[in-house]
Amino acid sequence: MADMPPLIAVEGAPVPAGLQAAWLMGADGTRLRTALLEPRGRPRGSVVLSVGRTEYLEKYFETAQALADRGFAVLLHDWRGQGLSDRLLSDRLRGHAVGFDAFLDDYQRLLAVYLSRLPKPWFMVGHSMGGCLNLMTLAKGETRFAAAVLLAPMLGLNLSAVNRAVAGPLSRLFDSLGRGGDYVLGQKGTPWPAFDINLLTHDRVRYARMHAQLLANPELKLGGPTWSWLASAVAAMRWLARDADLSAIRIPVTVLSAQADSIVDNAAQALAAERLSKGTLVQVPGANHEILQETDPRRAVFLEAFDQLAAFVAA
Repeated sequence: MADMPPLIAVEGAPVPAGLQAAWLMGADGTRLRTALLEPRGRPRGSVVLSVGRTEYLEKYFETAQALADRGFAVLLHDWRGQGLSDRLLSDRLRGHAVGFDAFLDDYQRLLAVYLSRLPKPWFMVGHSMGGCLNLMTLAKGETRFAAAVLLAPMLGLNLSAVNRAVAGPLSRLFDSLGRGGDYVLGQKGTPWPAFDINLLTHDRVRYARMHAQLLANPELKLGGPTWSWLASAVAAMRWLARDADLSAIRIPVTVLSAQADSIVDNAAQALAAERLSKGTLVQVPGANHEILQETDPRRAVFLEAFDQLAAFVAA
């Protein structure tokens, strides 16, 4: 499309110089927002960075710049149904999905459109839901990436034993009753939590920056998940845990586990890392769920893990 999608700048999180945004059309006509940051000088490779549920590419300006400074092209994207990509329901705050196949198709279309602008080797980086979808992509046969880093990937939800047992059947029941687009009970959304009770990060400045981005463009905001999203997530996590042949993934995959995570299940991450043929589990001490929005020492664990992979597979 001729018009360019906006990129939202706030104090402390400017738009990286040279970042180019564009619209991408999904296979079903869903409009998706993307952005590419090319490095100065000879590129060492490319990073495709996938955000988590509720997130948007602005949250990763800082990380994109750090990777570009290391010599990598960085491709960011908003998943369908969030960020400034098209929302899937008339109530744009409902975090919705009808299975994750369309998300995986969008990812393949993203790679196809940017193929000529992404120097090899390719690195896959995904956070939370993005990490889950990235692992599914690899398990379904994607072989063009040289390495991957999955940050607090959503391979299990951090629920009580009772809630974990009923989440799948209950979400499928509501879906079958035609209520898949309803919010999961108690998940409609709440005002922005005070820093002292947030579950995402220990970094006060980065937390305030996230809030500022949502205030600067409220269309970035996403509320709670729907029953259909929950059913989709449970099915994806079950497939990865029970049916996917993770040993067939031949590239190095580093799984970063946030030690203090209260959102996703660290035990599921450890099991997945064991099943990968070249899997490495790295714990980020004291980190909450959003490792790349954490304090500098915790963010540095990611940068060190990435640098080790890059030294191994990139010039």
